[in-house]
Amino acid sequence: MSNALRPLAVAMGDPAGIGPEIVGKAWANRALHTLAPFFAVGDPAAVERVWNGPVARIDSPDEAARAFETALPVLTVACSGDIVPGTPDIEGARCALDSLELATGLARSGAAGGLVTGPVSKAQLYRIGFTHPGQTEFVAERCGIAHANAVMMLAGPTLRVVPVTTHIPLIEVAPSISVGLVLAKARATARGLARNFGIAAPRLAFAGLNPHAGEGGAIGREEIDILIPAIEQLRSEGIDAAGPFAADTMFHARARATYDAAICLYHDQALVPLKTLHFDEGVNLTLGLPIVRTSPDHGTAFGIAGTDQAEPGAMIAAIRMAAQAAEYRAQYDATSA
Repeated sequence: MSNALRPLAVAMGDPAGIGPEIVGKAWANRALHTLAPFFAVGDPAAVERVWNGPVARIDSPDEAARAFETALPVLTVACSGDIVPGTPDIEGARCALDSLELATGLARSGAAGGLVTGPVSKAQLYRIGFTHPGQTEFVAERCGIAHANAVMMLAGPTLRVVPVTTHIPLIEVAPSISVGLVLAKARATARGLARNFGIAAPRLAFAGLNPHAGEGGAIGREEIDILIPAIEQLRSEGIDAAGPFAADTMFHARARATYDAAICLYHDQALVPLKTLHFDEGVNLTLGLPIVRTSPDHGTAFGIAGTDQAEPGAMIAAIRMAAQAAEYRAQYDATSA
């Protein structure tokens, strides 16, 4: 069986959050959304506490495809202590990290067709010595990729965005961007669109950092000194790059139809439009890795955990996108070999 056809590994995330519930609900909606086979990695008790569907404990990914038709396959990572939905603790953080470690290893080895990561609490992970800014950087390290080369793309049905900088204070954004950084993110985005989405000639649109894209230098020079040189270099390499554009005019429907991904300069510039348009369907796809990795673009939602209110839409979208990306990668790699 090729890696693209192997079941996906879904790390459930913090067992006290909504991850176990939305994984169970995703399986319950597998036929409606034509989901490829997947298996959860985590504590089965966390699922059974918040979801009354059938659970099949498996010992290896090879068992997942057979079990998938009649039950949610779960590869067990047992949590120490009681799991209380909505009440995160250190033991739950350890369980989440162990699940992430195992699921990443399975995807890296080819035992799983790709990796989907459920929401975690970074505050709890930091309490147990987690030193990465997030799961993206952790997965990149485990894959032998420098975290600077792992590009976060947020994708929904009508919009894909890539933030050049991510989890840093706003005051640090301008000093952090450079021609080299913009080029690295843009090149990875163009290749990722071809490899993960089957877009042969990707179109990139760049948002300006300043209001009105700097107004010709009157409201800042980052567009002139950084973005325009980067865009010109990309065009010389044959990449369809446009901009920089005023960010407040880039995300209406007519504008979105003109590009395949928007390259934004900071976290909220990218995520505000994505979450406004596709809050329940947004997917985080990591580009630049040797494996497919996606995650729902939302958090643990401890406030509603265990209340049967969690919507599985983003998890369903993340599983569907991971399977599609695995298929596109297989085709891309076969034609590029």
